[in-house]
Amino acid sequence: MQPGWNLGNSLDASPEETSWGQPRTTKHLLDSVRAQGFKSIRIPVTWSDHQGAAPNYTIDPGYMSRVRQVVDWAIADGLYVIIDVHHDSWQWTSKMSTDHDQVLARFDTTWDQIATAFRNEPAQLVFESVNEPQFDNADNTRKAQLLNELNTSFHKVVRASGGNNKTFSVNVAGSTRFDAQARGDLDKTFKRMRDTFVAQGIPVVLGEYGVLGYDHGPGAVERGEMLKYFEALGHAARTNKVTTVLWDNGSFYDRGRLRWKDAGLLRQIKSSWTTRSATASSDRVFVPKSGPVKDRSLTLNLNGATFTALKQGTTKLVSGRDYTLSGKRLTLKAATLTRLVGDRSPGVNATLQAGFSRGVPWRIQVITYDTPVQSDTTGTTASFRIPTQFRGDVLATMQATYADGGNAGPTSWTAYQEFNTAFAPNYANKTIRLTPAFLNALTDNTRVKLTFHFWSGATVTYHVTKSGSTVTGTAS
Repeated sequence: MQPGWNLGNSLDASPEETSWGQPRTTKHLLDSVRAQGFKSIRIPVTWSDHQGAAPNYTIDPGYMSRVRQVVDWAIADGLYVIIDVHHDSWQWTSKMSTDHDQVLARFDTTWDQIATAFRNEPAQLVFESVNEPQFDNADNTRKAQLLNELNTSFHKVVRASGGNNKTFSVNVAGSTRFDAQARGDLDKTFKRMRDTFVAQGIPVVLGEYGVLGYDHGPGAVERGEMLKYFEALGHAARTNKVTTVLWDNGSFYDRGRLRWKDAGLLRQIKSSWTTRSATASSDRVFVPKSGPVKDRSLTLNLNGATFTALKQGTTKLVSGRDYTLSGKRLTLKAATLTRLVGDRSPGVNATLQAGFSRGVPWRIQVITYDTPVQSDTTGTTASFRIPTQFRGDVLATMQATYADGGNAGPTSWTAYQEFNTAFAPNYANKTIRLTPAFLNALTDNTRVKLTFHFWSGATVTYHVTKSGSTVTGTAS
């Protein structure tokens, strides 16, 4: 089944398949996904809007037929298929803790109808009990009990439906970098999957993987850090024999044009299916707008590969003159950087590629920057934008605190706020937007300190005060 892809925000959308911005699924789309090298597809399905009233909760035959059509197209393409009970998890199964009997009855009859409809499908089709299970007003012990009850009932209902289901097999959060801690967490997670299940002969399907940024727009995750994550995850999945299914809600694969939105990302993901790729400590080298240009160094993560060349386009840079390599330390010489940045216009001045003996090359952008500058402004909780001269720099994250040091905003457990959910830069318009969700969570008439962290290493401090629906911003 490895590797897998998710048909997200389609049959799981509410109330209809195209309600969340994706086109109606076609056989041509599935053919195209299969041609990309994927071997399995997870088809999330939300049933709530297509069911009748209690006690039968009859699934609309037309909708069931539509789900079957997409499943059959995928199976005909030779894909393994996973279908589930998806957003129903928060729409009604979450109420099981307070409305136990009715939820369980609906869950059972829902799965009875699904299992019956698909009982003659081949073993390529897999059922997932419930997506992202959650239960209102219950402690962890009670949640575990309720989930176990649902999974046990699911298993019993599916087995009893007959056909091929008699032999069926479940669905088992301030850092901006994919650093050693994040890598360690990933490795430990995959090792637990291997030791607990795979080593015992029990296959594991990781039904969704990706990065939060793809649900919330560009910029939330820096591209180089994202590439390192996908490279490491692909390696961990392959070596621990875990099947992974890429979560895609239309952010990766353009379903209208039938092409990947980021071809370089696809190359990184596909390469990880068979080998390792080298990466580096960053994919950006920042050169200040003024003052002398100095050597800049990156640390290579070779992952078993060897460095072969550094190029600008088709031109190979010269070792010793343009750069040096000492162990894993790649240093771009000051004279080379001076040539690459030219008149030091703010932004990306040049793009280099580090090549290696295997895997995909590593892109390095050479960027001229100056410390960003912000201005005073006023606005409302519905519309507030901080005037920002980015001057070539790129925003990494934002912290929000009160004068007493307490965390401000909706994320009370950390000062770091969620990119594109609490704040979002607009480089073309030279603004940083603070969202209503962030502003409405602030205490009235209390000054909040915002610290903006940029990828060059620069930080800029700004203050905002909310009074009713009025927001005032002052630069420090």
